[in-house]
Amino acid sequence: MSRPGAAAPIGVFDSGLGGLTVLRALARRMPEESLIYFGDTAHVPYGSKSPEAIARFSAEVARFLAGRGIKLLVVACNTSSAWALPALRRAARVPVVGVIAPGARAARAVSRRGRIGVIGTEATVRSGAYPRALRALGGGVRVVSRACPMLVPLVEEGWWDGPVAEAVVRRYLAPLRRSRVDAVILGCTHYPYLKPVIARALGPRVRLVDSAAETAAETERVLDRLRLRVPRGRRGRREFYASDSPERFRRLARRMFGRGVTRVRLHPFDA
Repeated sequence: MSRPGAAAPIGVFDSGLGGLTVLRALARRMPEESLIYFGDTAHVPYGSKSPEAIARFSAEVARFLAGRGIKLLVVACNTSSAWALPALRRAARVPVVGVIAPGARAARAVSRRGRIGVIGTEATVRSGAYPRALRALGGGVRVVSRACPMLVPLVEEGWWDGPVAEAVVRRYLAPLRRSRVDAVILGCTHYPYLKPVIARALGPRVRLVDSAAETAAETERVLDRLRLRVPRGRRGRREFYASDSPERFRRLARRMFGRGVTRVRLHPFDA
């Protein structure tokens, strides 16, 4: 089977809506590239699932996107990036870019004292992927991790602000405040939608690291290296799929990504 050429789209997926932060960064950085997004809304959140289930769901989505002829897969999900990259590479059979290594590099660059917090799903924190990636960069970092399982449901409901979000975020982040971290990785692509609330809870001296921009930059570097870039000046197409409740996905995605989300196709599967 021939490999997809430069005109082929980039596939992007997450367990739900959070990966739209990465999709938006990709669209801004490379507007000429076509993007296909899959939100596995039937199985969100991945963060409470077993590693075996995470790998199974992720591989099923990767096979679907591979069938759409993608040239590269961006795993816009920290939990899948932590647990399922080998399964994703086997399933997609195209280059795969995750979000953890780019996020770790961005955090190391902005941390003044090497005291870095990581917030994420239970599965992402349990994997230890961020501490490993940060320590691999050298420099003697101290990492404080905190699982925040209720934050993904808040974002999926569109509750990005208000007293409920404030109370939940402050309770989760109290240990990070006590540890006096100077940078915090938003280790779930849903969390940037809560960034104002998180910033208020941590205070103005703590830098928040959203891996979306660095992931988009890494994607561009990989495409350039493989000579798979679309010529600049064109306008790429955008396609959206969900494994459940596509109309609900479309309604919230328009709020998150913009009015360009005109249609969301349903693609259910049993993984």
